[in-house]
Amino acid sequence: MKQENKSLLVKFLICFGVASALTLAVFWIKGFFTDSLANNIMVLADGFFVSGILITMFAGMIFISSQGALIGISFIVRNFVLAWIIPGGRKRQEMYADYRERKMSELKKPTDACVLITGLIFLAVGIIFNVIWYVKFYNVV
Repeated sequence: MKQENKSLLVKFLICFGVASALTLAVFWIKGFFTDSLANNIMVLADGFFVSGILITMFAGMIFISSQGALIGISFIVRNFVLAWIIPGGRKRQEMYADYRERKMSELKKPTDACVLITGLIFLAVGIIFNVIWYVKFYNVV
């Protein structure tokens, strides 16, 4: 196996492990295997949906930050710290255009979508369990 394939496999395994840990945490909090079948399917739906949506939103934040959308916020925080907290920090302040140009040259573009794919898989499993619960156990007359 090539080195890049091993690296991609390791990334997928790490993402899957984090998502599985989140899912198991939701199972533990909601009390899996403690009630009826309907409640267990609802806990399965909640666990997979919560971990899937959190991992997918994290992938979205990675994408947004790789496009430079958070540079303005970091500029404001940096200048606040330099102006009010660090003595003599005002001497090291720079203009926003210079700061943005420097930060844009330092940005790393994500090359793979391991986090997004893992999040979408867990989200899809959560939606499937939610549909199963809705079809089999949701009885409103």
